[in-house]
Amino acid sequence: MINTTLCYIRRGEEYLMLHRIKKKHDLNQDKWIGIGGKFEDGESPEDCLLREAREETGLTLTDYRYRGIVTFVSDRWPTEYMHLFTADGFTGTLKECDEGDLEWIPKSRLLELPHWEGDAIFLALLDREEEPFFSLKLRYEGETLAEAVLNGTHLKGGPAV
Repeated sequence: MINTTLCYIRRGEEYLMLHRIKKKHDLNQDKWIGIGGKFEDGESPEDCLLREAREETGLTLTDYRYRGIVTFVSDRWPTEYMHLFTADGFTGTLKECDEGDLEWIPKSRLLELPHWEGDAIFLALLDREEEPFFSLKLRYEGETLAEAVLNGTHLKGGPAV
């Protein structure tokens, strides 16, 4: 099992998005996602978030919120626990990322870009500020979302487990 972070950095009505086009054998190839990555030994979710934000963007996050955990289950890749954050404050200057192209994208356009089907579920949850911490399970068969379960309630696919 893999632990990762993913953060959607906000600037007004825009999110900083990463178009994953530079890594070989990238399971997110050509998708637009937030920034983040895999935990290093001894890191908390917040430690990983801050390190990955600095490494990928050059920015230092100053105001962020832990929003939920997304469990990805796949018939192709190991199970992943993704710790999901939003950030509204940062300092520094945006730099070039070696994993893809960074771009500020209006929230209204996010779902027009290539993305994982399940991303639409947690992006909608992130858009609701009052939304409490959530647990979302997304089960993929290949690149097709076969099941989605939010806080134990079935949204798509087979019966909730």
